Amino acid sequence: MQHDPTVPGAGSSDLRAGVRRMPASRRWEPWELRAEFSRRLSELYGREVPAYATLLAVSQEVNAEVLESRGADAQRLGAVGRVGAERHGAIRVGTPRELNQVGRLFAAMGMHPVGFYDLRDAAASAVPVVSTAFRPVDPGELARNPFRMFTSLLVPGDRRFFTEDLRRRLAAFLAARTLFRPRLLELADRAIAGNGLGAGEAEEFLTLAADALRLSHEPVDRAWYAELEQVSSVAADIGGVRGTHLNHLTPRVLDIDELYRRMGERGVEMIDAIQGPPRWAGPDLLLRQTSFRALAEPRRFRDPDGAITAGTLRVRFGEVEARGIAATPRGRELYERLSTDADRLAAEAARGAPVVAAHRADIAASLWNRHVPGSECELARHDLAYFTCTATDRRPAGPLPTSLRDLVERGWVRQDPIVYEDFLPRSAAGIFQSNLDGAGRRDAGQSGAALDAGWLAGVLDRTLHDPYALYSDLRRASLDRLAEELGLAGPPEAFPSSDSPSSDSPSSESPSGAPA
Repeated sequence: MQHDPTVPGAGSSDLRAGVRRMPASRRWEPWELRAEFSRRLSELYGREVPAYATLLAVSQEVNAEVLESRGADAQRLGAVGRVGAERHGAIRVGTPRELNQVGRLFAAMGMHPVGFYDLRDAAASAVPVVSTAFRPVDPGELARNPFRMFTSLLVPGDRRFFTEDLRRRLAAFLAARTLFRPRLLELADRAIAGNGLGAGEAEEFLTLAADALRLSHEPVDRAWYAELEQVSSVAADIGGVRGTHLNHLTPRVLDIDELYRRMGERGVEMIDAIQGPPRWAGPDLLLRQTSFRALAEPRRFRDPDGAITAGTLRVRFGEVEARGIAATPRGRELYERLSTDADRLAAEAARGAPVVAAHRADIAASLWNRHVPGSECELARHDLAYFTCTATDRRPAGPLPTSLRDLVERGWVRQDPIVYEDFLPRSAAGIFQSNLDGAGRRDAGQSGAALDAGWLAGVLDRTLHDPYALYSDLRRASLDRLAEELGLAGPPEAFPSSDSPSSDSPSSESPSGAPA
């Protein structure tokens, strides 16, 4: 594995118990803790899940080829250093108290909760969790290291999945366990208060943090795990064991379709489809994800008679992602509507013959090619995606335009895409569902627990950031700078209302009929 030479300590070859030693004379800032934690998790997961090492190798291979063939254009959504080092992980916890502790742990690394994702209704299978993602929110911090952790919380109070008796017993089981050592939380709080840690405490913090996400070898209560598994494999993975663990780790790739093909050639079984937007003729938007299937890993079980026996569990997998441009609320609405229409058209086609994943992808791509503007300029003009605006070095002849559209078209201003840093509930649930052993159960006659972003912010006891607000602030800040640099009376309107798609425009009409 290659180590990033820009990460302090990454060049050291002094390994002890799998831990890289730090220079004793320096203080570690939150971003450095984050970068080192990401690197250690990648090494840990590569040892525990060998297929992840294959995924990393193929990702690096594909990225190198894309960079060679596309040059600077391949880095439009992220410099090669960032893309190569980029990872996101995923963990699952069982109680609000545990999630609050996760928030403290990641705040020490400069990672903040962004977004509220309700997966309970996002998949046909039972996935009784709500989620958020801890990540850097400042552009400079993202550039230093964009590591993020998708974190899911079990919802035992949702009667669609859990009876009152099972909820009570599950609550007792979860209350009796400890996921994070008191010393780890003490160091996390100290890092938050002091904006980092000295080298000795940083080493201790990172060692304890990585150890907390290591797969436990403690025997699993077979009967209890099986009871929860009847509800949901996700519920069993969270509430059927005494600890948490890294559920998957995800590198970023520049051509996810090519990676998907090559992994299959290497004999790695992948899930049936790439989740998210289809491959289409226009710019990459939002997020595309896929994974190799969860592996049957050996575990020890405690049987009802107390005997310890061998068995396997399928809970961990390797995911990979391709990130595109952040969509505005209008763009996200279009994405959701086209996804629904693709589902409908695929269901209609399946009445005559089975629809394989490749056929559904073709249906979705045809819809996108017909109903989504096919260039960055048009996406910006119709307020479907976020871009920053920067004055160019050119000063074209003629008066200075006052509208953003004219400034861009006449060469005064360059628009650059803002990378989508977050997740899609439908895709996350799709990945989870594709790696479940069964559909689980759901009682549609029961009402679900009403949870929202405000509730989650209260659990975390910290600000829960709205992704749209973060992207909008980046765009607005760039327009303010632009106005100052060009001497405009005020920032130009990003997207005048006259540029918005009308109800009969190609980008907003309701798709109907089979794709051409």
